[in-house]
Amino acid sequence: MTLDIPVYTPSVVNQRNHWHAKAKQTKAQRQAVAWCWSVFKRNGDVPPLPVVVWLTRVSPRELDDDNLRPALKAVRDEVAYRLGLPNDRDPSVKWEYAQRKGRPAVVIHVEPQ
Repeated sequence: MTLDIPVYTPSVVNQRNHWHAKAKQTKAQRQAVAWCWSVFKRNGDVPPLPVVVWLTRVSPRELDDDNLRPALKAVRDEVAYRLGLPNDRDPSVKWEYAQRKGRPAVVIHVEPQ
């Protein structure tokens, strides 16, 4: 299962935004994942647990390793929720991260472990 979601995921580590702006950004990212997931769910199946989830950030500029994970945190939380997990720490999911240059998006790939 692969989803290509057109969502902007900026580096959030050094942002000094008001909490409301950050909450709005997180909500927008989670809603984009939820919408794309629901459309895919009608047309395909999610593999049963345990799975490996690849989160690939696509953006004009790449982030260093310690900024990549926080930038994708809202996406990860929503994927865990859509997989029916209580949180993203569940050992039945292995999370992998990647990034490449291009138009802003996130590619989610779920495969059996």
